Amino acid sequence: MHFIDLKDTFKKQLAPGVTSSLAWGDKLMLSVVELDPGSTVPMHSHPHEQAGIVLEGEFDLTIGGETRRVQKGDMYIIPGGVEHAAVTGEGKAVTLDIFHPVREDYKT
Repeated sequence: MHFIDLKDTFKKQLAPGVTSSLAWGDKLMLSVVELDPGSTVPMHSHPHEQAGIVLEGEFDLTIGGETRRVQKGDMYIIPGGVEHAAVTGEGKAVTLDIFHPVREDYKT
């Protein structure tokens, strides 16, 4: 499958108010994450490398103990094994995350 319609992707709730639309190949995974106002992705880590870009809105992103407000156009890279979390304010946010390797735990 070379072309993917976002509305047809597999959806996974990552936390209350946080939903991911997922697509993957053999070696990487795309995750369009919608974060409702006032939602939180709790502090966590995983062995996968994660890179992202904020597509809409803004949120506070903590990576390895450092917190920054990220907004549309901002990018980030989270090495595997590094703890990170996200918290939205009063507005909705959308981000595109890319994982390598594919997160098998997100496929179910």
